[in-house]
Amino acid sequence: MVMMMEVTGYCNCGDCCSWYRPYFYLGSPIISSGVNRGKPKAVGMTASGTRACQGTIAADTTLLPFGTIVKVPGYGYGRVEDRGGAIKGMRLDLWYPSHDEAKEWGRRRIFVEVWKP
Repeated sequence: MVMMMEVTGYCNCGDCCSWYRPYFYLGSPIISSGVNRGKPKAVGMTASGTRACQGTIAADTTLLPFGTIVKVPGYGYGRVEDRGGAIKGMRLDLWYPSHDEAKEWGRRRIFVEVWKP
């Protein structure tokens, strides 16, 4: 199926994934917002329990469940393995290895191909 989506990029950084490391805290980074605020953050781990890598996509899992395959023009194929606080409805977030690459993608409203599991 083909869907029009708003597509952005993200990486593992604290700005993209809402975490921070307090100067007085030597353990894991801490989640800075949402229902898990204040809890330790496993940086690089997705909501489905996989490690984020090229092809990892965050989506609203009520619309596109984990395991959905998506073909995004200019990015390629990916699989929904994550979700984000701002990813609701017809939005996708594409994982990139650096913040600069995620910012370079920017925000695009494009048609994507979708294959649900």
